[in-house]
Amino acid sequence: MPIVRELITEQDFQEAMDRHLRIRVFQNDQLIDTGGIIIRFTDDTIITQSGVDDLTYHSRRDCQFYELRK
Repeated sequence: MPIVRELITEQDFQEAMDRHLRIRVFQNDQLIDTGGIIIRFTDDTIITQSGVDDLTYHSRRDCQFYELRK
C-alpha cells in the first residue's frame, strides 16, 4: 500500500528532490499532476519533471504537494 505524505516545508521539498520521490499535485481539490519528480523549487514555484522534455511549473501558494512512496 502506498504511503502519502504532504510536502510543506523547505526540508520536505529538499528531501523529495534529493531522493527523486514521485509526487502528486492538487489544485482546488483536483489532481493536476502525478508521477513527476521535483527538479527545482523556489519560494514561489515547484518545478516537476515527468518525462525527458516534460517540465511543469506549479505555484506553491495555489497547489498542495504530496510525496508518494510504495
